[in-house]
Amino acid sequence: MSNEKVNREYKSRLFVRLFSDKKELLDLYNAVNGTDYDNPDDIELNTIEDFIYMGMKNDISFLITDVLNLYEHQSTVNPNMPFRGFLYFAALYRKLFEGRKDIYSSNLVMVPTPQFIVFYNGMANEPDQMEMKLSFLKRKHVESL
Repeated sequence: MSNEKVNREYKSRLFVRLFSDKKELLDLYNAVNGTDYDNPDDIELNTIEDFIYMGMKNDISFLITDVLNLYEHQSTVNPNMPFRGFLYFAALYRKLFEGRKDIYSSNLVMVPTPQFIVFYNGMANEPDQMEMKLSFLKRKHVESL
């Protein structure tokens, strides 16, 4: 195993360990969102511990005020993070609505708003903030009918 891979996995595990603590996670959430929540019990952790799909693992996910947050740590640049986020959110929504019959009814079911944030601390020179969208990964544009 290369030193780079060991270092990358160590950083990721450290990120998960640190922010699995609700107080630390709330501090990070407030810093990222410009909010000032002060009760760590407002956070409902829902990280999918056993979610391994195509070799991927979900780092931290949680609900707070009807926002489904997904935080991922990366030591390497990965342009596929929007797609990975899509897969993670599909699994998270499935977990949240598992067993609910109302998703088959004619009544509108409200879902938490997704927010996906990737924290990058690798060696490549990257901007402080970057917006990546799932739509960037489309093969072709389909015109509306």
